[in-house]
Amino acid sequence: MAKANPQLIEALRNTVKQLSASNIYQWGHMGSCNCGFLAQELTKLNKDEIHSRAMQKHGDWNEQLNDYCPTSGLLMDDLISEMLHAGLDTEDLKNLEKLSDKEVLQRIDFSERHLAHNKKDDVVKYIKAWIGLLEDQIAEKISLPTQEKVLA
Repeated sequence: MAKANPQLIEALRNTVKQLSASNIYQWGHMGSCNCGFLAQELTKLNKDEIHSRAMQKHGDWNEQLNDYCPTSGLLMDDLISEMLHAGLDTEDLKNLEKLSDKEVLQRIDFSERHLAHNKKDDVVKYIKAWIGLLEDQIAEKISLPTQEKVLA
């Protein structure tokens, strides 16, 4: 699971904003799909640059993540490395592409939990739930002094 950090949460929030406002969501396009929108936010590359890098290798996001090698020198692997440095792992990205992380899905009302991985509104719903999970993970790590300690 992703390493919860404020920068990653902000990137996910910005991804939701961009995705919600966009008319170009396309699950089959490596730069304008679920991972593509997050990649745009984290790398500052545009959708076409991401897609071009992806086309230098074989397969969709899932296959490219399976074949990921941080020392390959391939532009797509460099892009994935940049995303991992933000606190993600390859499973997070695979789950984002398929909207399949069980912890994230449990945060969505049961009646709305059957998400279509290629439907923009479902992607937005998934990312918002993921943001909530990461925010809660950060909050759990914060230790505030009790009133007794403050008064002592």
